[in-house]
Amino acid sequence: MTIVDTHCHAGRSWFEPIEMLLTQMNANDVDKAALIQHGGTYNNSYLFECSRRFEGRFAVVVIVDVSCDDALDSLEHWANEGAVGVRLAPLTRSPGDDPLAIWRKASELGLLVSSLGNVSGFASPEFESVIAEFPEMPIIIEHLAGVHVGAEPPYSEFKKAIALAKYPNTYIKIGGLGEISERPPLLEPGFKFDHTPRLIEMAYDAFGPRRMMWGSDYPPVSGREGYRNALEGVAHHPVLEDPNDREWVMGRTGLELFKL
Repeated sequence: MTIVDTHCHAGRSWFEPIEMLLTQMNANDVDKAALIQHGGTYNNSYLFECSRRFEGRFAVVVIVDVSCDDALDSLEHWANEGAVGVRLAPLTRSPGDDPLAIWRKASELGLLVSSLGNVSGFASPEFESVIAEFPEMPIIIEHLAGVHVGAEPPYSEFKKAIALAKYPNTYIKIGGLGEISERPPLLEPGFKFDHTPRLIEMAYDAFGPRRMMWGSDYPPVSGREGYRNALEGVAHHPVLEDPNDREWVMGRTGLELFKL
């Protein structure tokens, strides 16, 4: 089974250099990864340097400063460099006459959108209208639609967010269980969480395995359960008992979407 990490970060200053990510990938038999630019960084050169140095292992998703007059030209520049996608929040809008200009440009360039936000943004009618506007553009909902530790039933906003699965161009990323599970006060020798809410099961029921993908969120995951546990917690989750489902979530969806 080819394993693809669809959500990790690398940088020269913030976060960790690519060599640290590669150490984790190699130690855990992760074959390929999508480098997702971290917030507040608009110079994406380092990520392309990494993808060229380690040819065939990395895809690049960029960020551009939408507030700048040259945002559309900047996105086209990075697409010409080899970007497969751009990171936009659900409520990101361009200034000027066309609020959806940056989304429209991404669609014209054949890019995917990896969308970072909180659960209320993903549940908003404004985000749904964008998804409906660009039915041919893959739009990936990051971080299990922005739910975090402490989420409690009835999960009304989360249910609205995953209802976006009715649009065939939507996908969802699931990270390690540490994003949604309480850290036990006493850490036993055998790794486990005391309680994990059934959010992954709900996402599976909505999207199905072919529109779900695992993403570690390295290096922030190191401050939660760690890279290996984030991988194994999803790969061995009961909802992926079927090996074919596991293969899609842990690799095939990412391979296809990120053109790896």
